[in-house]
This record gives sequence, C-alpha cells and structure tokens, in this order.
Amino acid sequence: MIPISILDLSPIIEGATPADALRNTLDLAQHAEKWGYHRFWVAEHHNMPGIASAATSLVVGFVAGGTQTIRVGSGGIMLPNHSPLVIAEQFGTLA
Repeated sequence: MIPISILDLSPIIEGATPADALRNTLDLAQHAEKWGYHRFWVAEHHNMPGIASAATSLVVGFVAGGTQTIRVGSGGIMLPNHSPLVIAEQFGTLA
C-alpha cells in the first residue's frame, strides 16, 4: 500500500474564526488517522486572512496532541522569516 498524506492550510471559512479553522484542522487529522492516512502536513502561510496556519510549530503541536498514531509534520518553514536555531529548537521539542 502506498502511504497517503494530507496537506492542510487551516482555511478560515467565511463567517468562522481562526480558532474554528484550527478545530477543523484537528478534526480532519483525526479523521485521516481513522481512515489510515500515513501523515498529516500543515504549511506556513503569512499575511493571508483566510489561512490560520502561520505559526506552524504551534499547529503541529496542537494536531499531534489531538491524534495518536498519524505522523504530523510541516510542509515547509520559511527560514528567512525565522531564526533557524529557534525552528530547530521548536521542532526538536515537538519530536
């Protein structure tokens, strides 16, 4: 079987809040886990009012804390926007 993954940007649907979007992301990850998906990815996007995944390491931690077996990771971190050491420490802590 080919391992299948999901990439989610935590979209904020019209009339909803960023908190709603993050709860939807966790719900999707929990369903993906039940459906047998291998990995759940989130991606960093900034200055987009319809996307709630700007703080990627926080979203990864939130999703990983609400799931049991699915692997959770980042589809990308924009290192020019962050100190590489801080990112290494954040993801080292998450690991």
